Amino acid sequence: MFKVFTGLLLLVGLFSQQSIAADKWLTKFAEDIQLKAQKKNLPGYTFAYIEKGKPASVVVYGKESQSGDPIDIETVFRLASVSKTFTSMLMAKYVEQNQLDWQVPVSQLVPEFSTAKGKSGELVLKHVIGQSSGYTPNAYDNLIEANYSVKRVLSMLSDLKPLCQPGQCYTYQNTLFAVVDEYFQQHHSSFGQALTQTLITPLNMPHASVGKLGLQSSTKWAKPHVAISKNRWHSTDVRDDYYKYSPAAGVNASMQDMVIWMRALLGEAPEVISPELIAQVTTPLTKSTKEVYRRQWREFLSDAHYGLGWRIYDFAGHTLNYHGGWVQGYRADVAFSPEYGVGYVMLMNAESNLINEFTPDFWARCFKHLEQASLLAGPSKKAS
Repeated sequence: MFKVFTGLLLLVGLFSQQSIAADKWLTKFAEDIQLKAQKKNLPGYTFAYIEKGKPASVVVYGKESQSGDPIDIETVFRLASVSKTFTSMLMAKYVEQNQLDWQVPVSQLVPEFSTAKGKSGELVLKHVIGQSSGYTPNAYDNLIEANYSVKRVLSMLSDLKPLCQPGQCYTYQNTLFAVVDEYFQQHHSSFGQALTQTLITPLNMPHASVGKLGLQSSTKWAKPHVAISKNRWHSTDVRDDYYKYSPAAGVNASMQDMVIWMRALLGEAPEVISPELIAQVTTPLTKSTKEVYRRQWREFLSDAHYGLGWRIYDFAGHTLNYHGGWVQGYRADVAFSPEYGVGYVMLMNAESNLINEFTPDFWARCFKHLEQASLLAGPSKKAS
């Protein structure tokens, strides 16, 4: 049976499902996805529903590994591409502090791109974080997985012929995010150090880290699992490859950390993350048409854009800021509604497509519940 935790930041206390009986839709969602998880024999997952100014509800299910401890709120997972939401905010903070500019040419950040200047317009930092570089989508991800050196991949990328002018089309990348770490290394630091000093420590995220060592040195961490046959999973080694591109996919966090992160995105830590920065990174920049046709999402989506490290969806008439993550053995989803001031996080230690069903299902039920509650209570139910 799943366990439900409630609490503000430390999520103190262990309760039965009756503790959220007032939100029957949430209890029913938890029960329904558990049945699907059991049918597929998933190793484990955790999800959270966070409403601004109210206790969070966190559900945990399964184990860190077959013979490991049960997953709890302190169990650390890989976030994969959800890391990009941290990177975008870090860059926004640096821009706010006048340490960087969104319009700084990438050729000034890394030597490998000095020859790329002028090929099809100036490639700048905003294009990198906003996934509008113009390069072929997921360019050279195969070289990441083949363990090519970062500098070699960046050099090859700089010679690649773009599909469009920078800023003119949505072209999702992982390799290009290495320019962020290259920038910090040039300043005698690293992406991990900068992220820790600028966001993780000020937000008091107790288990968050960057890199493979950060994951494996955690007191509790979920082991990655891959499918070996239908409904059978096997734990596997943690791969190094995408950790070499930490700004794209190298952040680790527990659900306790992610609730704190979501609260900050909902405006509860303005001294660290101002409302202006949240609005900046979630402003639609480039249309991402194909997202509208994702199989489990298409009945709900009417529009999709990419901002700065965030996907911005029109989900059944509501703005939804979303990002997913996927590396070998892990899946992750994070999303929030600025209209209602609510957020959702799911972390999974299995490379399962079930998460593609769970997240849109959650938001369909959530928005239905919130619409009904708003009709009963009036406009004050929505976030200010």
